[in-house]
Amino acid sequence: MMKRRDFLQAASAAALSAAGLGCTPGSQAPTSSLAAGQRRPNVVFILTDDQRWDCMSCAGHPFLRTPNIDRLAAEGVRFANAFVTTSLCSPSRASFLSGLYAHSHGIINNFTDYPASLASFPRRLQGEGYKTAYIGKWHMGEQSDEARPGFDYWASHKGQGDYFDTAFNVNGKRELKKGYYTHVVTDMAAEWIGQQPAGQPFCLILGHKAPHTPFTPEPRYEKIFDDVKITYPDSAFHLEGKPEWVRQRLDTWHGIYGPLYGYRKKFPDRSKQAEADFARFVRCYTATIKSVDDSVGRIYAALEKAGVLDDTIIVFAGDNGSFLGEHGMTDKRTMHEESIRVPMLVRYPRQFKPATVVNQMVLNVDLAPSLLDLCGAKPLQNIHGQSWRSIAAGKGGKWRTSWMYEYNYEKQFPYTPNVRGVRTDGWKYVHYPHGDGKADRHKAELYDLAADPHELKNLIDEPACAGRVEQLKQELARLMKETGVLSDKMPLDEGVKTVLPEKSIR
Repeated sequence: MMKRRDFLQAASAAALSAAGLGCTPGSQAPTSSLAAGQRRPNVVFILTDDQRWDCMSCAGHPFLRTPNIDRLAAEGVRFANAFVTTSLCSPSRASFLSGLYAHSHGIINNFTDYPASLASFPRRLQGEGYKTAYIGKWHMGEQSDEARPGFDYWASHKGQGDYFDTAFNVNGKRELKKGYYTHVVTDMAAEWIGQQPAGQPFCLILGHKAPHTPFTPEPRYEKIFDDVKITYPDSAFHLEGKPEWVRQRLDTWHGIYGPLYGYRKKFPDRSKQAEADFARFVRCYTATIKSVDDSVGRIYAALEKAGVLDDTIIVFAGDNGSFLGEHGMTDKRTMHEESIRVPMLVRYPRQFKPATVVNQMVLNVDLAPSLLDLCGAKPLQNIHGQSWRSIAAGKGGKWRTSWMYEYNYEKQFPYTPNVRGVRTDGWKYVHYPHGDGKADRHKAELYDLAADPHELKNLIDEPACAGRVEQLKQELARLMKETGVLSDKMPLDEGVKTVLPEKSIR
């Protein structure tokens, strides 16, 4: 019997196909990027967990230095406006692999595994002769470490994994890998690259745990930023005009005054202890990225040693952003910029000029069609993403000027309501469906991103903006229809709660 989730996925795909929707230019047969007789490029996709777009020195971070990540930007393309369509680990990871929105691929929370029947770019490449490997944090389905379809080599684990001494399933053999997680998975990835036969195209996905909570730097980086002055961001205490749920979130698991920062009883709390707790939180977060940067350098070295560096497409990206106090928040999930913007860098000198910066809005759903396009592989059908090969190569072409964001309320983490919204190049409109078909539970948000990039002033109640609100509502409705959202039905929003999540899923 077909499961409900599988039925919904099939129905969504059928609706898209019947309506002629969801098939963007990237999901159609592209002109091959390969010249006659040219070898197919390798793919290395490095995915970090909860890394913000601005946590790289090439993106202007004030004190974090990432020379190896910066090398990718200097030798390739930096997408300055890269976003995720759902700012949550599992849905976003599934969107990277499939080119689909969460409502279509069916992984709407952190507890649903990637369906065995669902296509992905590694599976497509495997079917076309690539050797494929997944090494590191999978994080789609909490209870299984079994190998997933599409990979010849598998080295992963259940759930979140640990910063030190994680139990891995390596091709069916379970073993405790002692050491710091970032280095352990890099060791395995470098070894696997070195084992690939000359001329054999390969696709490797390297999934890092860092910089996910609980932020735990390796010993040599524990105190690296101790002398750096850390202050609250401008928006930390600026909650006037925001929906009430933002203030309700303050002392929850995902709030600035919750247990991750140390519980506080007053707002704002500018005591020395409060500021010290906040500073330690930020320092530990950024320190974990130093090890990730070292890992990027080691992957570079492994590709150079194998003699395939310039024949390899290297992609570096984050699965979602992360709040570091902005709007009184930690975690992600919401549609604010710190949550939805991610780093995305691509190095492939056969196609892209060094030090290219692309300002168009690219999404996680664009990765699968882009990589298949670059590899000259058969495209995935009925997907939402499109290939960015042309804009990354400086050839221009038609590109999106708006996109839809979605997030579904989770009973396990009841700190963020349902979200649907639209972002354009200059504006953002966000609303909060209750989930039972009634009026939105929370006050909507409207931001002029050009004038207010930190989203300090919610313009939703401004009479002068009424026309803009209506325009964006219509655009959101259009995007929902285009991506196959047949209704605004979402999980019932039971309200923000202060209960702590179970330890096993944190």
